[in-house]
Amino acid sequence: MNTYKYNKQVWKIVLLLFAALIGLASLLYTNYLVKNLSKSERTKAEVWAMSTRSIMTMPDVDDDFISFIYAVRDSLSLPAIITDEKDNIIFWRDLDSTKTNIKAEENHKDWVHYDPDYFQKQLYAMKSMHPPITLNLDSGESWSVYYKESDALQQLRIFPYIQLSLIAIFLIIAYSVFNSIKKSEQNLVWVGMAKEAAHQLGTPISSLMGWVELIRLKFDAENDDVVNEMERDVKRLEIVADRFSKIGSTPSLSNHNVYLVVSDFINYFKVRTSDKITFILEGDKHVEAMLNVPLFDWIIENLLKNAVNAIDTEGIIKVVITENIAKEEIFIDISDTGKGIPRSNFETIFQPGFTTRKRGWGLGLSLTMRMVSYHKGQIFVKESEIGKGTTFRIILKSNLKYEPTQV
Repeated sequence: MNTYKYNKQVWKIVLLLFAALIGLASLLYTNYLVKNLSKSERTKAEVWAMSTRSIMTMPDVDDDFISFIYAVRDSLSLPAIITDEKDNIIFWRDLDSTKTNIKAEENHKDWVHYDPDYFQKQLYAMKSMHPPITLNLDSGESWSVYYKESDALQQLRIFPYIQLSLIAIFLIIAYSVFNSIKKSEQNLVWVGMAKEAAHQLGTPISSLMGWVELIRLKFDAENDDVVNEMERDVKRLEIVADRFSKIGSTPSLSNHNVYLVVSDFINYFKVRTSDKITFILEGDKHVEAMLNVPLFDWIIENLLKNAVNAIDTEGIIKVVITENIAKEEIFIDISDTGKGIPRSNFETIFQPGFTTRKRGWGLGLSLTMRMVSYHKGQIFVKESEIGKGTTFRIILKSNLKYEPTQV
C-alpha cells in the first residue's frame, strides 16, 4: 500500500473516531439530562400524591389551605394512578377522558363508569416504567402511586438517536458528494493527460511509419519479416494513441466475431513474449458481440500481460470462448498457470492503485474493468489457487443493441 493510500486510511479512521466521540458525548450528556428530568418528575409525582392524600384524608381543614393543596395537586401534568394495598384504583389524573368515563347503557345516561381494561393497561405500563411511590396513611394503610413520564422526557430519550441518525445521513451524503466531485476532477485530469499523450505520440508515430517505408525502399525489404513486425508495432502504437485520444468520448460499438478478434490479438501478442509460454485458444468460433475492437484488444492485452507476469519462467495461458444461449451471454475465460491470487484480493485487485509488483501504478485491471463496462459486460476472478494459477472471466451480451457509454 502506497503512502497516499495509507494516509487516506489514517484520516478515515481519525474522522470515524472523532464522529464516534461526538456521538458518545451526545449520548452521555442526554443521559445526564434525562436522569435530572426524571428525578424532577418523580418529585412532582410525590408532591401530587401527598397533596391528594391530604385532600382525601383531611376534609375539615381551612378552605384557603384546601385551595392551596388543590393548586399544588393540579400543577402536576403527568398521567398518574393511586392504588390501595389490593391494587384497587383510588384516584387518577391526566388519562384519556374517553376511556375513564363511559356510558353504561344508552337508556341510563346518568350512569358512568371507567373502562377497566384501559386502566389495567395504563397501570401495567406505569409499573414497568418506575418503582411506585408509597404513601403511609394514619389508618395504617399504604397507597402506591404510579406515574408515566412526560412527553418531553420521552422525546428527550430518543432525541440523541434521531440526532445521530441525521448527522450520519448528512455525513454520508456529504462524503458521497465530495467523493463524486473528487472523482470527477480526477477523471478530468486523466482525460486531459490521455489526450495530451495521444497528441504527443502522433508526430513520432508518423515519423516511424515514414522510416519503415524508407527502410523497405532502401534495402528492398518489401517482404522482410523483421520490417513487417516493425510495421505491426508502429501500427500498434498508432492504435494505442488512438485509444488515449478517445478517452472522454463515446466509443462506437459494432458487431464482431469475438473469436476472430481475440485470435488476431493473441497472434500479435505471443510473438512478443517468451517462447516458454504456450498460448491456447479454444471455444465457439462463431459467437458475435458488440465490440469496439481497439478498446477490446486493450482488455485482452491487460489480462494477457498479467498472466505473463504471474508465470515465473514457463507455463500455459489458455483462452476459452463459450456461449450461454439461454441467457444470450458470451463467456471469455482467460487462465494461466501462474502464482495465483489470494481469495481476499479477488475484489481488491480491480481497485485503482492496487498492485503486488514493485513497479507499476496498479491501474491495469481498474482500466480493464472500466473498458468491460463500456461493452455492458462484467469481469471478475472466476477461480484462483496459490501456486497453481488464476482464471478471469469476462461476460458479454451477445447480439444485443447497446446504448453508447462515455469512455
